[in-house]
Amino acid sequence: MTKTILKVENLRKHFPTGKRNMLGKHLQLLQAVDDVSFSIREGEVFGLVGESGCGKSTLGRCITRIVEPSSGKVVFNDEDITTLDSKSLKALRRQMQMVFQNPHSSLNPRKTIRQTFMEILKVHGLEKGQEEARMADILEKVGLPIDALDRHPHEFSGGQLQRIVIARALLVEPRFIMADEPVSALDVSVQAQILNLLVRLKEELNLTMLFVAHDLSVVEHISDRVAVMYLGQIVEMADVEELYKNTLHPYTKALMAAIPVPDPTAKREDYILEGDLPSPIDLPAGCRFASRCRECMAICKEESPALKEVKQGHFVACHLYS
Repeated sequence: MTKTILKVENLRKHFPTGKRNMLGKHLQLLQAVDDVSFSIREGEVFGLVGESGCGKSTLGRCITRIVEPSSGKVVFNDEDITTLDSKSLKALRRQMQMVFQNPHSSLNPRKTIRQTFMEILKVHGLEKGQEEARMADILEKVGLPIDALDRHPHEFSGGQLQRIVIARALLVEPRFIMADEPVSALDVSVQAQILNLLVRLKEELNLTMLFVAHDLSVVEHISDRVAVMYLGQIVEMADVEELYKNTLHPYTKALMAAIPVPDPTAKREDYILEGDLPSPIDLPAGCRFASRCRECMAICKEESPALKEVKQGHFVACHLYS
């Protein structure tokens, strides 16, 4: 049985906003992530998808402790990392790496790639005396020549920069990578190249990855399992094949209908969302999707649905299936 490498339990991240009362307590909280639970198995790519602003990037940053969660647990390799001090976090950074959305802003423009890589190897105390061989090997894995080490970030295209960012993440041989929309800033043809690279690296290195995106077609290509997020909560979760063939939640159906089809003559069902998106500062009492759902019932406006397993491995938070 494959080992569970990461387990998220009732994770919340609420950002204070608005006015304070006489005691200095914030009167309003923006609920970016609200009671999220899931697990990721070793060697698995777990896709996290949803509209912009649904909280998926915040969730990923809470998992890696770049952003401190408000409550809940993140268990990585059987250890609750939400309680780690700064010294222990430094050791954790080698095991958990990130690939950010914009490669242009995630590299120091004043440093060569060699300087960037050497700094990482020095901080983590790795490969002393073997730095050149290690850097050359990792560049070869991502499809870049060795002379890339002596160039600055502005000398590369967007796709090449993202390969460098992936190489930087792999340099310390991590067990887990959090990829935060790693292809959304790239041209479509380059997106395909980077996705194919990640698929190949996953197979070669047995990578475990949380892949965050808002494009369901991209997530389908790379993921083993997929969770759909809406306003800070997971509304559906299943194996990738099951989710795409047997979509249950109305929100997931709307996302599926929004995937572009290359054949202009192909017939497909329209699933246009209407109504207003609730404010994450003032969320409704019932289902958060009720105001936009065309299958809304009376109970949806009164009671928030729990995430339940309606089929083996297929979870959904919807009163239609309760």
